Amino acid sequence: MKRTGNLYNKVSDLDNLYLAYRKARQGKRNSYGVLHFEKNLSENILQIQKELIEETYKTSEYEIFTIYDPKERIIYRLPFRDRVVHHAIMNVLEYIWTSTLISHTYSCIKGRGIHKALKDLKRDLRDKEATRYCLKMDVRKFYPSIDHEILKAIVRKKIKDVKLLSLLDGIIDSAPGVPIGNYLSQFLANLYLSYFDHWMKEEKRVKYYYRYADDIVILNDSKENLHELLSEIRNYLTSKLNLELKSNYQIFPVETRGIDFVGYVFYHSHILLRKTIKKNFCRRVAKLNKRNVEAKEYMKQVCSWKGWAKHCNSKNLIKTIIKNEELLRLWD
Repeated sequence: MKRTGNLYNKVSDLDNLYLAYRKARQGKRNSYGVLHFEKNLSENILQIQKELIEETYKTSEYEIFTIYDPKERIIYRLPFRDRVVHHAIMNVLEYIWTSTLISHTYSCIKGRGIHKALKDLKRDLRDKEATRYCLKMDVRKFYPSIDHEILKAIVRKKIKDVKLLSLLDGIIDSAPGVPIGNYLSQFLANLYLSYFDHWMKEEKRVKYYYRYADDIVILNDSKENLHELLSEIRNYLTSKLNLELKSNYQIFPVETRGIDFVGYVFYHSHILLRKTIKKNFCRRVAKLNKRNVEAKEYMKQVCSWKGWAKHCNSKNLIKTIIKNEELLRLWD
């Protein structure tokens, strides 16, 4: 496997750091961290460059807090300057790491994401006989369970630049597991499972396999085949990656239950919104229906759900909850 060197100078290049700053501030331009950084923008960028060149950069102290929606998770947040460093690294490494990922890995990859996963799964479900049964599973406490030494070994399969490896090692060791909230974490997490993906596709010859972060769907024509595969997957994850599957894995017929994946429920003949997304959508519409809201403002308030709904069979739902004819015309 080809390993790439001579990358560190590209990370610390001044133009790359300014590009990283512009990417890091997207969607956060009015936040305190960005505004504080921009007060002395040139000095802050040059200070980061100096620390990188002299190899003295250290990850800052994390702000740690817990969120409870959609589920309880511990979030680690770094100061803005560290986000700039992470973007600077990914500006250089993204194309290298993305090249290791199979086409049916979707999370945090440009040009893929939820709607690419939806498109692929919808297309493959046309093969009804070969997709009669589904194995759905995810990893127990995935991000906190990532083993640093295994991750470093995986990183070294593609990178040989000693200075960059030292920088990455410091970031990896800055928190337990891989901290949710770091920009770099989403890429490292994808990389951690990338060789598992290749094992599934190339050694186990699994035709219908889809992974979004640690949420995995496998389709087959036989329950027995999926049970056998599940046993091998458990062994691989435990022995190679020091991970465990959650006990709530499911093997079921697609036709009767549907596959709950990336916000939708997939059947062979149609696709529905996930129940929680549908409930939140209905609650928002119910509140808006009680108020005297102008049509444009109404549509603005529900635009995110419109984005979800347009990719599935939702016409009956829309007609049921949106009573106003003008709004229905705007929806179409």
